[in-house]
Amino acid sequence: MANIIATQLRAGMIINYEGELCRVISVEHQTPGNLPARVVTKMKRLKDGINRENRFGSSDKIEKASLEQQVLEFLYQDGDNLVLMNNETYEQIEVNTEVIGDNLVFLQPNMQVEIEFHNGTPLSITLPDSIVLEILETEPVMKNANATGSYKPAKLENGVTVGVPPYIESGERIRVKISERTYIERAK
Repeated sequence: MANIIATQLRAGMIINYEGELCRVISVEHQTPGNLPARVVTKMKRLKDGINRENRFGSSDKIEKASLEQQVLEFLYQDGDNLVLMNNETYEQIEVNTEVIGDNLVFLQPNMQVEIEFHNGTPLSITLPDSIVLEILETEPVMKNANATGSYKPAKLENGVTVGVPPYIESGERIRVKISERTYIERAK
């Protein structure tokens, strides 16, 4: 496993802290007055989901977990499991839906996802940056509407509501940034 210094920590990284795998949720670099700089992190222990907060000196060494990454194709959901396939070997694996978390609503059949494994155990599923979805319902188009800073709510086909410009109509397909659940553009 590779060591990094505390200032290289980023949200989303998985580290080995006190012998346990933890996902870094947030990182804050602090320089309090005449005291030494420090890095305050919020982490989630992967085995049980317990959140913890830690302070590291800015030059402390931290063990970054060695992970194996694979790109797999999502086939279907079977109860609490997702069935995915390696397109090169055609091997299928099942992963519990807890691994994907709140982003499950964006998962679509045949979508290519990246899965991180540690010693054969799936730790996380990363979806593509954006997805095209249809708007099921939104307020009617306003006359003389333009791309001003005001957005109106739009309910998408997967049940998620995002803000869209006032000129967008129900039935249109839009591109949504998954990580932020925000409107990017009309689908081309």
